[in-house]
Amino acid sequence: MDERRASVTRKTRETDIQLELNLDGTGLYEVATGIPFFDHMLESFAKHAAFDLRLRARGDLEVDWHHSVEDVGIALGQALRQALGDARGIRRYGFFVLPMAESRVDVSLDVSNRAYLVYKVQVANDRVRDFDVSLVEDFLFAFSQNAGVDLHVELRYGKSPHHIVEAIFKGLARALRAAVELDPRIADVPSVKGVL
Repeated sequence: MDERRASVTRKTRETDIQLELNLDGTGLYEVATGIPFFDHMLESFAKHAAFDLRLRARGDLEVDWHHSVEDVGIALGQALRQALGDARGIRRYGFFVLPMAESRVDVSLDVSNRAYLVYKVQVANDRVRDFDVSLVEDFLFAFSQNAGVDLHVELRYGKSPHHIVEAIFKGLARALRAAVELDPRIADVPSVKGVL
């Protein structure tokens, strides 16, 4: 089996990102974006997906965190797409219901090379310390578009913005882990079209 790894570099006037991803890892991570809460979410993502993730991102944080968060989503999506190759043998679909204290988030996805995002999350308190919770949707949109993932995220209930965002990242990780897992019964691309 070929190694399912990818390395992505993205450099713009706003950000400079180096990212390495191993889909068949054990959840090892080294993450530094300059945004502490975002780092924590990406570390949780790597751990729960069992992906090895190395990420260094420098951005114009003095302007806003949006550029860094969105561009990390772009780079992570590109890395996933690259690491999957033709996606031969993957399970393709994944879903996870993630409880986090008083919150519950449902995540379902299709690694189909047809990007889409349905994001049904409304949070009354829009800050976790100084992190703007609305950036999570921007991250997921950038990720789904560049990974070619049809992604659905729904907050069923919850109050704490920290718990809600953490449930989103962990739920995404677990659903993605299931979707990209190799199915020993399937050697071909999981589509009647023969291609994703």
